[in-house]
Amino acid sequence: MLDFAPDRPPTVPRPAATTLVIRPGSCTIEILGILRHPRSSFLGGVLAFPGGKVDTQDREECWASYGSPVHGERLDAPESPRTLAVTACRELLEEAAILPAPGLSHDRAVLLQQQIRQGVSFAKVVASLEVSLNLGNLHTFGRWVTPEAEARRYDATFFLMVLPEGQEGHSDQHETTAALWDSPAGFLERWARGELQMAPPTTRMLELLSGCVSVKEALALAARQRLQAVCPRFVADESGGFLALPGDPAHEIQERRVDGPTRFVLREGRFVSTDPYG
Repeated sequence: MLDFAPDRPPTVPRPAATTLVIRPGSCTIEILGILRHPRSSFLGGVLAFPGGKVDTQDREECWASYGSPVHGERLDAPESPRTLAVTACRELLEEAAILPAPGLSHDRAVLLQQQIRQGVSFAKVVASLEVSLNLGNLHTFGRWVTPEAEARRYDATFFLMVLPEGQEGHSDQHETTAALWDSPAGFLERWARGELQMAPPTTRMLELLSGCVSVKEALALAARQRLQAVCPRFVADESGGFLALPGDPAHEIQERRVDGPTRFVLREGRFVSTDPYG
């Protein structure tokens, strides 16, 4: 799933944005996960959240009039908060047929998703709606940078967003093969049973949200998150290696930047969240 080589010269990470879409469930919150296509060149077949790298069109000046203000005052990233929010929205529509636009129904969102697949620019699709994107509905939740030992690297800003009324989510059957709803704990249980593959940032996001029983609690959690970059360090050892997060004894940054255990240990082909001293 991952391609670590400790001696590989590090590449510059590409800016990216990802969105955790949540909705109220019967007893707790539910979150949208997408299954990446097995033939994808990066993280093929894994459960992830809708997202991708920043595109040139996401930086265009038109977005100042097509989108509302963004929650990004605490964000320190290589792209502006607005650009990252636009990227997040574009990827949401492309991969999951979800868009924070007033009055947009599920069926219309799927039609817009198809237009994107046919080559219509995201700006033209949004302009056709004659409403502004609610970029303020995206709440910054974290920033993770792919380890230097990985060949393909991203500097990904994570947003948390409540599912817009009237929308459901729909796989594009191209970059993704399914759009799944479950509770954060439910996804983690399926991962622990080996039914799903997930990368460490995904499992940590789910771990953080697993204690939230309501959308209100999840949004409050987002407001408390540290937004400095979390760049795990891959450490090779006799057991196969582990990922050390900031705050771990094996990481050069001793300040914690995300709650939870500071280490992901490789066990049976999966990186499992654990503390360095057991």
